[in-house]
Amino acid sequence: MTLTDMLLAVLDRSGLRPAWDALAPWLALDERQLIFVIATPVFIAVALWEYLRIRHNPALMDTREAVRNFALGAGYQLTELLFAGIIAFPVYALCYHYRLLDLELTWFTGALTFLGVDFCFYWMHRASHRIRWFWAAHVVHHSSERMNFSTAMRQNATNIFNGNWVFYLPLALLGLNPVWIGIAYALSLVYQFFIHTTLVGRLPAWIEWLFNTPSHHRVHHGRNPGYIDRNYGGTLIVWDRLFGSFVDEAATEPPEYGITRPVPSNNLFVLWTHEYVDLFRDMARPGRLWSRLNHLWQPPEWERPAPDDSGNPHARTPVHTDQP
Repeated sequence: MTLTDMLLAVLDRSGLRPAWDALAPWLALDERQLIFVIATPVFIAVALWEYLRIRHNPALMDTREAVRNFALGAGYQLTELLFAGIIAFPVYALCYHYRLLDLELTWFTGALTFLGVDFCFYWMHRASHRIRWFWAAHVVHHSSERMNFSTAMRQNATNIFNGNWVFYLPLALLGLNPVWIGIAYALSLVYQFFIHTTLVGRLPAWIEWLFNTPSHHRVHHGRNPGYIDRNYGGTLIVWDRLFGSFVDEAATEPPEYGITRPVPSNNLFVLWTHEYVDLFRDMARPGRLWSRLNHLWQPPEWERPAPDDSGNPHARTPVHTDQP
């Protein structure tokens, strides 16, 4: 039985198969997208359970924002659905065509795919905070001043055009099937949904050492100076421990969520595009072409020296949660 068969069996048992059969010819979903389709009702149910627990605390929950977060997530899934097949998939197919190894799917290669995707996610996520072009898409995920399950859905519809999927291409070149990569990536994102909460405290020490947990991810969303640019891991936290980006959540310093320069509007279009607008405005300022282009790959707080592009660059006040 293939993974698709197993996922369809889940739809059968849940009673959703007729709806799926009606939509499938129009959507042409792959296994990765099918995982998201099946997981979405679970996300909604868990988010509703959390909402009922914290709805009376405005510091933890805002109903209008929660609805907005799911709308942002829907926009993200829609653009992925419509454009991944014509933007990212052909590049993965080309890389896999010229793969270095012919690997069969076994328990070993399955585990290798999981580790490879998680490793690539770490560097993709780190780049999404330290390279302004990638931050322009990622910032929407951090712009909420609350941490709850709906925050996990707060994604940017421009992600597929932003190109952060290139970080996983080496896995296809190595010989890992792009389908396996997509499945591992989807399962990682499903896992990460459940670490966006304040209702779960610290877990047993061995879990906290190995896995990304709600405690570690609360740090990641904090704009406290000591928490900025920390805990990039996806499923595992060991990469942060290895590469020096790990910080533990301090009992005496609860995270303050959000970005250091709040977004001026809750309009969905503004939330998706405000950092792109700021980026291109900075690039449009007079100066040498190369120096202007630097804004694309420098950290978001980087500034060109004024007024004549001479001298060394200097930093401005960080503009977001994770001090990109």
